[in-house]
Amino acid sequence: MFWIKDRPALVSAHPIYDITAALPPDAPVVTSPHAFTEQDLRPLLVEAEVLCISMMWRDEFLDLAPNLKMIQSISAGVDHFPMERLKERNIPLCTAGGTNSRTVAEHTLAFLLNISRRLYAARDDQKVHHWNPPRHGSSNRQQELKGKHVGIIGYGKIGSTIGELCGLLGMKVTAVRRSLPEKGNGQGGVETVLYSDLGTLIPDLDFVVLSCPLTPQTEGLVDMAFLERMKPSAWLVNVARGRVVREKDLISALDQNLIGGTALDTFETEPLPKESPLWAMSNVIVTPHNAGDSEKYAPNVAKLLLENIRRFETDEPLINRVV
Repeated sequence: MFWIKDRPALVSAHPIYDITAALPPDAPVVTSPHAFTEQDLRPLLVEAEVLCISMMWRDEFLDLAPNLKMIQSISAGVDHFPMERLKERNIPLCTAGGTNSRTVAEHTLAFLLNISRRLYAARDDQKVHHWNPPRHGSSNRQQELKGKHVGIIGYGKIGSTIGELCGLLGMKVTAVRRSLPEKGNGQGGVETVLYSDLGTLIPDLDFVVLSCPLTPQTEGLVDMAFLERMKPSAWLVNVARGRVVREKDLISALDQNLIGGTALDTFETEPLPKESPLWAMSNVIVTPHNAGDSEKYAPNVAKLLLENIRRFETDEPLINRVV
């Protein structure tokens, strides 16, 4: 038997998402009250056999959870987990990749529409009661997304959903991936280039969308050299991890008008420090790492969690397993 009792002892922990409350009443698990704080979580760890967690993870929790047999991350990103220690303990780790791909894609589309229709500028004008109609010859006219070229760096579940929505609006979509698709390049109207070809692609793009995982290859990918290759009118959109972008380089590029602007959902330091220049820049859109948030997120993770517990019990391959 896998579990100490007939059902696994599940502990969920997150400051926002109550996974325990999202479980169906007949879920085959033994639950503790959801932990919204680290203080709530610590006394629950000694009994935990399955831990559903992300933002609150601390490496020391492994020492406090002697019965732990499986971890289900509540987020798609798992770069903060100690992979080698989990391998040593033979504790599988699964991501929540795909549970919020539509939500992140819609958030990205909202960024693109905001930028093209200059809603961010209209909001600023509204705050100061300024009527600012279109003007002949203005370089700041509203744009149409149809025909614009978007490069999506990272074309997994989130990136491909972004590409699908962009394609519906008539945008030209280029995917940047580690390898070419098995079905051949150009499927569905989406061209694919490799990371090694980014240098030649960047100058052609109207929008650069980051939806890649944080890896040694992608950390600091967007630096000054990258930004200098972008069109002066192009926008950078980041719904990946903050550390994919060198923030100081981005701020410098914005100060020098090297790019049109940026829409950011993630940052090197979160919350974004109040003293960051990004807050006050007129061509910067900031959202507080909430691109993946929706009322459906906790139920989606709960469904994935229960399926992975079932697979663990029957020795089937786990969904989104990374360890």
